[in-house]
Amino acid sequence: MTVEPVSEQMLAVDGDVSAPGEPATMSGAALDLLRIVRINEEIKRIVTVAFKINIMALNAIFLAKRAGNAALGFGVLSNELRVFSKDLRESMMSLTRQIHDLVVEVSAVLQDSRHDDIFARATREVPDNAELQAVLARRETRHGEAVERIASQRRSLRLAVDDAARLVELGGVLAKSAKIEAAYGAGFATSLSQVSGEFDGVVEEIRSSLDALRRSGFFGGEA
Repeated sequence: MTVEPVSEQMLAVDGDVSAPGEPATMSGAALDLLRIVRINEEIKRIVTVAFKINIMALNAIFLAKRAGNAALGFGVLSNELRVFSKDLRESMMSLTRQIHDLVVEVSAVLQDSRHDDIFARATREVPDNAELQAVLARRETRHGEAVERIASQRRSLRLAVDDAARLVELGGVLAKSAKIEAAYGAGFATSLSQVSGEFDGVVEEIRSSLDALRRSGFFGGEA
């Protein structure tokens, strides 16, 4: 789908003020599209890290089995972290689907905007043409409906990001609990502590990415 030049007046939608690091000349739907693409890139990074947690959890479960009864609690938590990894990937896939829908909607607005400007100029040049005025009125109505859909999708996406953030908080609790359990691993305590420390670091990496998403200018933030 080709993105055509946009008109700031025709594309004024929620959150059209540029944040630091964003092109000052870009606004409206064009800026929204840029922000959506950046959100999608952050989601891809989170998915990659979630896969890493899954591999780490499998290795941790194997290590806990070697440690025997001394690492039973650690093994249980490692399995829960594996479940967390799966749940997080599913959450990110849901976000990706919402992102796709937003890209389609915003891109359609961008494409329509050039035609809207053409009709608006024609109407100004031939002010008494009732047919032109009717066409422009219909297009303005359609644009307003699209803006409302984008606003609704924006709210839904923000709620989904907040849900993912709560899921990551649970992952953080599991990772910190694993660090505590690692201390009871007898002769394997050092190895278990190293693995649990890696869990904690990776979950923090995901939390930072989600914080960046929540600060996105698409949601009215400054990132």
